[in-house]
Amino acid sequence: MNRLEQIIHELKHHAPFTLGATFIAILIVFIFGFVLNQKISENIFEIIHPMHILISAIVTSAIFYSYKKNIFYSILVGISGTVIIGSLSDVVFPYFGGLIFNFHPTFHLPLIEYPSIIIGVALFGSLVGIATKITRLPHFLHVLLSVFASLFYILAFSIKLNFIGFAIAFLIVFIAVIIPCCVSDIVFPFLFLGEKIKKCDC
Repeated sequence: MNRLEQIIHELKHHAPFTLGATFIAILIVFIFGFVLNQKISENIFEIIHPMHILISAIVTSAIFYSYKKNIFYSILVGISGTVIIGSLSDVVFPYFGGLIFNFHPTFHLPLIEYPSIIIGVALFGSLVGIATKITRLPHFLHVLLSVFASLFYILAFSIKLNFIGFAIAFLIVFIAVIIPCCVSDIVFPFLFLGEKIKKCDC
């Protein structure tokens, strides 16, 4: 199995859970925001996004360190993979998805606005991943947090969505989560290791 086939395999492996998590998140937020008419605060995104960065850093650094016992490179991979790909998943993909469907989103990138917090959280997560070597539970949480972060970004920094808008948001969030999360946790560390991607059992 070549690298492309391995990546496709991992995407297929993660798709059902991501689909389910996205549906549940959309349903919860739809009831809260559309049925109960409660506005989604930007503060919720500001909490969920760093949590997503933290969990992602734990997984990425833990996978790398389990194959190559080098703390410096493990931290470097953990921070870079987490911050870059996490920003794509939580901000860039939802933002451009909102632009395509005329949600009139406002661009808000925490990495630029408060870089010390985001990088600090990624550093702490990387150290935790190296120390604990935990991958299974954090990856579960990573996907769930990524779903909520992407969704809250759309709702907090866009116009108020109607029923059709929520349906479109479902598609945007699914795409924003499935590719970056799999790449960040599974594919990214192995690109630096030069090894075959380990089959994920999470």
